Formats: sequence, structure tokens, C-alpha cells
Amino acid sequence: MRDVIRWKHAALLALAVLAAGCSSNTKKELPPAELTDFKEEVVLQKLWSRSVGDGQGDIYNMLVPAIDGENIYAADANGLVMAINRSNGDVVWKKELEQPVSGAVGVGSGMVMLGTLRGEVIVLDEATGEQKWKAKATSEVLSSPATNGDVVVAQTQDDKVIGYDAVTGDQRWIYESSPAVLTLRGTGAPIVTNQLAIAGLSTGKVVALDISNGVPVWEQRVAIPQGRSELDRVVDIDGGLLLSGSTLYVATYQGRVAGLELQSGRVLWQRDASSYSGVAQGFGSVYVSLANGTVEGVDERSSTALWSNDSLARRQLGSPEVFSSYVAVGDMEGYLHLLSQVDGHFVGREKIDSDGLRARPLVSGNTIYVFGNSGKLEALTIK
Repeated sequence: MRDVIRWKHAALLALAVLAAGCSSNTKKELPPAELTDFKEEVVLQKLWSRSVGDGQGDIYNMLVPAIDGENIYAADANGLVMAINRSNGDVVWKKELEQPVSGAVGVGSGMVMLGTLRGEVIVLDEATGEQKWKAKATSEVLSSPATNGDVVVAQTQDDKVIGYDAVTGDQRWIYESSPAVLTLRGTGAPIVTNQLAIAGLSTGKVVALDISNGVPVWEQRVAIPQGRSELDRVVDIDGGLLLSGSTLYVATYQGRVAGLELQSGRVLWQRDASSYSGVAQGFGSVYVSLANGTVEGVDERSSTALWSNDSLARRQLGSPEVFSSYVAVGDMEGYLHLLSQVDGHFVGREKIDSDGLRARPLVSGNTIYVFGNSGKLEALTIK
């Protein structure tokens, strides 16, 4: 079975469900859908390519690069961190942390922020790569920390959210929550504003904390665990949150995709869905990669599906991203697919990395940046 599942004991070992569609050990697993031919409408042109160490490594990491200013920052699983000029691919600086990185990369306010398998948060100087500080967390940090310039916030595998002083690294506060018995391996990256730190939990809840003291401002349950087995009851928010204006978008595994009001947590709309990836938003629609490999475009106003493309079934899709007039999504064989935002039909496809694409693509202007599992980082544009 392609899924990797590990039980979480009292020692807070990470549990993982790396792919979807496995309903019984006795049933033969279907292979990934074969790619179908289509009339190519969009051609991607490679601007540059750069190798970032060993990329995602041998375990299921979700190391997503980050863009700030003229640079893109990326890290591999062994602790190599690189700042790369996003226009030409030149290396600005590189840093060897000499310890495994599992949560990467957060960037902002002059800081590059990373989490480690050893349960640490490391902050580097954005301009030079020199270490500013290192602080302990309660367990593995599997997603990128975030900051508003005053507080650095990290979420741990055991559903703790920790606020650190951005200058010294001293712990200011900690929010503690009991994790679910069985969870996906990974956590969504927290979102930080001037007032709030927002995190999605393994129990299917979203919590917004006062950034100054970590006290909950609101909590909202997006998914309710259902079923007889613990596997059936997994409702992780694992693909990350998306904030656009005053709306917070969230997708859960075996639960729902929803839009929440930022200040109150009130549900604006919701739709049944199962996704271990995040969502993208554009033109009044939300785009989601479902766990079974279907990509959907959802109308925010009515929560109905505008279109659905199931041609990528069981291809272990990553998080989608809006690129120009298209939706970009990577798969387990390393293809980047471009779909029309209007009706979801394929308009383009490019093979990036034979080891697969797991990290969400990044878009800045007319350039899309794709980080392959092997460590290949490519910048592409529409020809």
C-alpha cells in the first residue's frame, strides 16, 4: 500500500497518511491515472534551474520555499538553506545548519525561519544567512514558522502553537491542545497578522490566538470526526491556511473546505471535501486538490462546484496555485499541470522533477517557481 500510516503514541510520534483512496487492506490499490493527451494552449518556458541539496529527503517532508523581495529562499531536508536571486537563479548565500529541517521556509521582517525534526525553531538573518537565534519547541516542527516582525509563531506536530520574541527567541506564550489519536504527518503553516496567530489543528478546528499572549480569540470546528475506526475519523487541517482580504480559507482531510471570517471565525460558506493539500483562490472561486486526485473549482458565493477535473485520480496532487488565468498543480510523477480557471480543462503540462512535486508552487508576477522533491528549483514563465 502506498499510504504510509504510523500510530501516534504518548511519545507524540508523528502519524502519516501520505495518499488517499485506501479504504481497505484487502482491496487492490488502483494505480495512478494515466495522463491523457490534450490540445496544448499554454507553453511554459524555463527561465532558470537550481539544485537545492537533497530536496524533500527520504521521509515525507513538505519543505516549501518562500519569496521576499528579490530573493527566493529554499531549504533541503538535511539543513542546507539557500537564498537565490529569483530573477536569474544566482545563489546569494547558503548556510549549512547541520541538522535535519522539517519545517521550511518562513521569511519576513529580515528573518528566514525554519523548524527541525529535533523540535527547534531556527531564525537566520535574511541578508546574510547568519543565525540570529535558536529555540526549543515541544516536538517536531513540520511547517514553516511565521512572523509579524514582533513575534515568531511556530506550530508543532503535537498541536501546540508557540510564540517567540522575534529579537531574542525567548518564548512569550504557548497554546496547548490535545491532538487527535491518528493524524496526517504534517501541519499547516500558521498565519500571523498584527493581532492574530491562526492555526489549523489535527482535530479539524481552526483557532485564532491573540498574538500578544496566545489566548484564544475564537475557535471554529470545520470538520467533525466520523466513522468507527480512528482512520475514518482523521480530519486533519494539514494543507495550510490561506488568507485573502478578510476571508480565511481552509480545507480538511475527510471533512470540508470552507471560508471563515477572519475576525470572528464565522463560517461564510462550506462544502464537503477531503483534502490533505491547501487551497488557492482567484476570480471569486476557490480551487482545491481533493485527496482522490480530483481538482475542483468552487464558487465562493454558493459553495457549489463550478467544475471538476478527475483526470489526475490517485496522482497524489500537491496544493494548487493560481498562475495568470490558470490553476497550477503538481503530481507524484513530477508533472506540473495547468488547468483553466474557467472550466478546469487542461491547457498545459511540463515535466519538472522525476522524483515528484509535493510543495505548493509559488507565483510572483508572470513567473512560477516549482520545487521538486529531489531538490530541483525551477523558475518558469508562459512563452
